[in-house]
Amino acid sequence: MVCGMNAIIISIGSELTFGQTVDTNSAWLSLRLAEVGVRVIAHVTVSDELEPIRREIARACELADVVLISGGLGPTEDDLTRQALATAMGVELRLRPEFLGEIRDFFTRRNREMPESNRIQAMFPAGSEPIHNTCGTAPGIRASVGKATVFVMPGVPREMKVMYELDVLPHLRAATGQGVMLARTILTFGAGESDVGDKIRDLMQRGRNPAVGTTAQQLIIGIRIHAHGETREAARSLLDETAADVRSRLGTLVFGEDRDTLWSAVVSVLIEKGKTVSTAESCTGGLIAKSLTDVAGSSACFIDGVVTYSNSAKTRLLGVPAEMIARHGAVSRPVAEAMAVNCRRLSGSDYAISVTGIAGPTGGTPDKPVGLVYIGLADPSGCEVTEHRIGDFLTRDEIRDRTRKIALNRLRLKLSSQ
Repeated sequence: MVCGMNAIIISIGSELTFGQTVDTNSAWLSLRLAEVGVRVIAHVTVSDELEPIRREIARACELADVVLISGGLGPTEDDLTRQALATAMGVELRLRPEFLGEIRDFFTRRNREMPESNRIQAMFPAGSEPIHNTCGTAPGIRASVGKATVFVMPGVPREMKVMYELDVLPHLRAATGQGVMLARTILTFGAGESDVGDKIRDLMQRGRNPAVGTTAQQLIIGIRIHAHGETREAARSLLDETAADVRSRLGTLVFGEDRDTLWSAVVSVLIEKGKTVSTAESCTGGLIAKSLTDVAGSSACFIDGVVTYSNSAKTRLLGVPAEMIARHGAVSRPVAEAMAVNCRRLSGSDYAISVTGIAGPTGGTPDKPVGLVYIGLADPSGCEVTEHRIGDFLTRDEIRDRTRKIALNRLRLKLSSQ
């Protein structure tokens, strides 16, 4: 295995630099490169301008063994990647008649005449090799620039992915000697990043294989594990061993891996245990119910949900006594309890979640500030209500999102303990 092979990914397009389009190609390519032991050291995004593209290609080829470029291979005036690559190589563009014929055939099969502007897609830097595009008109380009091998692919995600699998991947496998890096992210909720880091500090030492690190996003702490191996089996064994160690140390903080969500984890456990849930929401406006029903198969465990945003709705739909609301306020422990207990009774579910709070940005008082939330969780044994002061410095969306996660995590932990 050739160790230490690294890559830079360049994404080209003014729609990316303007923020009009999100670059998903770089993330996808990074994951694929990791699988063959190639380490990505940088993502670069460049607008549709000749000199900036040339400059970034030249710079990347000085720093990396492999440079992957996506975008800028179309037929319009702002598609300048091939010209920039030719300039970086110090060569001219040359027409490849056979590829011009392929592009014409692409249009002929669709009963269309090829626009003259598409002719540029059959021109390649002298000394480079074209890469066939099996699902579009823009061929890719493979070239050597200094020490680096450059692969240029279309920006259209589907075309890029197919070209990578058919052409780029075989070349990389040959160069890396089939070395493999596998990745996994263990997802946790309920502790801060520093607390999680303290529990796995020795696993995060630099130079360790597998490499372990943490990420934080809206209260979800992820533990990233990257395992290198000569073979997929060797990498998988290292990955599984470290993942099991992380899970053992973090215990019930762990709710899933990779693309799992708290709500998908809750649905899985509900179905596994043959239990059902219903929801009664005020400040979250149905967000919890939506999250649960976004999960395929949730019809097996989700009974119903009610949004009782107004005080009258709490009384009319859930039977919360009007005098209780008048005495304690809609945002209170007694109201949250009544919402959960009555929701469970009316729906016939095993569990019921209730939420009442102040999501802001207005409506707070010194006694009941923005971010104050009460969450009720009712089950056959009764109802427990918890108070959460999520923070008046957060946005309305952030308060609602955190409330959803806290509520669903409470149900997850309850299910895990029974």
